[in-house]
Amino acid sequence: MNNEQNKIPQATAKRLPLYYRFINNLHHQGKLRVSSKELSDAVKVDSATIRRDFSYFGALGKKGYGYNVEYLLSFFRKTLDQDEVTKVALIGVGNLGTAFLHYNFMKNNNTKIEMAFDADPNKVGSDIGGVPVYHVDDLEDHLINTAVAILTVPSTEAQGITERLVDAGVSGILNFTPARITVPDHIRVHHIDLSVELQSLVYFLKHYPLEEEAGD
Repeated sequence: MNNEQNKIPQATAKRLPLYYRFINNLHHQGKLRVSSKELSDAVKVDSATIRRDFSYFGALGKKGYGYNVEYLLSFFRKTLDQDEVTKVALIGVGNLGTAFLHYNFMKNNNTKIEMAFDADPNKVGSDIGGVPVYHVDDLEDHLINTAVAILTVPSTEAQGITERLVDAGVSGILNFTPARITVPDHIRVHHIDLSVELQSLVYFLKHYPLEEEAGD
């Protein structure tokens, strides 16, 4: 996002892609406007939070009218740099990595996995989901102008690979390994531990029914 928007809360920033996805779908459906309630029902965020999120960016809508879909789409596309393609590398072509390559973020044309790396000779040199797979030993030779890497390697290899990614100029890492990797302050890491997320989901199902949340 633009530098002038760096002061918005991180929680708001994380919700922006959700808003953009729904608004983009509305645009494709030919919808001209959307209310905060419609947005709320679609992205599962309460209307007050949506209005507060949008307020950080000035007057995006009109009372009694709602939000202009085309204007919102243009605004969020610019805010999220949707007009620029972000090159992504995937490290580790196991079951999860292979699934990512076949999916390759088809709903987000600005984000594309352009290369993958693995040590398995049966995978190196192949093409999976339209993405070439290189040997992990050649990582630095290919990571030119690559901003983001997805890490789906064994935990024991995560830190070593991370250090190589940092040295190669990668500035953001999406870490799907259980390892808590260490990076310099200028590198952003988002940890996604699927087992923890699943445990969290089960816990919330048992202890925080949605009916209770709706009444809060």
